[in-house]
Amino acid sequence: MRMLFLNLPVSDVAAGRAFYSALGFSIDEQFSDDSSASVVVSDAIHVQLLSHERFAGFLPEGTATGDPRSATAALYALSCDSREEVDAMVEKAVGAGGGTWMPAQDHGFMYGSSFTDPDGHVWEVVWMDPAHVQ
Repeated sequence: MRMLFLNLPVSDVAAGRAFYSALGFSIDEQFSDDSSASVVVSDAIHVQLLSHERFAGFLPEGTATGDPRSATAALYALSCDSREEVDAMVEKAVGAGGGTWMPAQDHGFMYGSSFTDPDGHVWEVVWMDPAHVQ
């Protein structure tokens, strides 16, 4: 099984930890400290929230850290088990200090919505009718 480790720069690790915990994700304390928080989305997906200083330590010297509030460089999509879970995740995100991004889109066999975390990283949450997925 492959795993995905997504590293995101955040302005406030504690606020990021609280936000992602409010979405129902756990924190792996073994890989967390004052400058990072390891968010466990699933057994195969971990989101590492890194202070800007810590994140910069992984970049070649002179490379700037992007600001997702001013330019969107990536959209992170996460599957949900139902339309209701999509809506509930967006509601939780906004209630925990995130923002709305795009309105919900209903394509019949697929339904999705989106939110931003407190730093502006865009998350799309989608449900696809299993009868249409082969």
